[in-house]
Amino acid sequence: MPGNSQRRGAVRKGGKKPTVGSGGQRRRGLEGKGPTPKASEREYHAAHKRATSSAKRAGGSGSGSGGSAVAGRGGSRPQRRAKGSSEMVYGRNSVVEALRANVPVSTMYLANRIDTDDRVREALKLATERGLAILETPRGELDRLTDGGVHQGLALQVPPYDYADPAELIDPEMPGIPLVVALDGITDPRNLGAIIRSVAAFGGHGVVVPERRSVGMTASAWKTSAGAAARIPVAKAGNLTRALEEFKKAGFFVLGLDMDGDVELPDLSLASEPLVIVTGSEGKGLSRLVRETCDQIVSIPMSSAVESLNAGLATGVTLYEISRQRRR
Repeated sequence: MPGNSQRRGAVRKGGKKPTVGSGGQRRRGLEGKGPTPKASEREYHAAHKRATSSAKRAGGSGSGSGGSAVAGRGGSRPQRRAKGSSEMVYGRNSVVEALRANVPVSTMYLANRIDTDDRVREALKLATERGLAILETPRGELDRLTDGGVHQGLALQVPPYDYADPAELIDPEMPGIPLVVALDGITDPRNLGAIIRSVAAFGGHGVVVPERRSVGMTASAWKTSAGAAARIPVAKAGNLTRALEEFKKAGFFVLGLDMDGDVELPDLSLASEPLVIVTGSEGKGLSRLVRETCDQIVSIPMSSAVESLNAGLATGVTLYEISRQRRR
């Protein structure tokens, strides 16, 4: 009979009944559920458990066997934004040296059943005197914290450095004639530490480092500064050229250090003015934009047998000469 193949329940070829459509009844089930959550946001995922454990450790770092877990900056500067991530210092010699140099530390990790020697005993003594949190930790956890480094059962967690803003160094009430050092492309933390030490020794007021392609305040920089980093603020500039322009608007003269200078250091006539001294990297020197921003390029006269001084030495010599001229 015509049309019988279209009636409800008719059997199709092959003996199977036709599939009944949803008729829109399952529309909600077909709708998207949005983007997949991050692994750390899914409770059943291992990444979520790791993040939760890390948050608990960070939240509990203020208490422990040694009292307050945060090593202060001596109250010399107010709290500012902290950028970057924490750093691990590990190995018995490195830990003892960092504690001797008063590097800021949030927590000291000690392996369970560690074989003690003079270095371990000194580390425990220094950490206890500073009121640091001391946590006994399984060796496997120490391996993870130090990324498989040779920790010898001892490690320190150094919190992110509390950078100043360059605008804070433009202070009309600062004592003496303003003197700031800016670093352009310096990547060795020991150079940064040595420069901070020279700034403190010769009456400087602060150091500016760019946010990119530059060294930051690491434990190595702290140690090399020999304690001066607790007194001399280090500011981080998102754009060094723009920061130098702001200093110039505030009445500073910007002097760049380079072998091919407009004037040799002993003939410098701007020593008594507010100054920003810009030091470039040993290999590349000052970048083009920074060089163009400088009011004057200054060179240090040297013997022809020496090609150049490293950044730390060159800055120290320049700061000494400026200090000498200012004392006249």
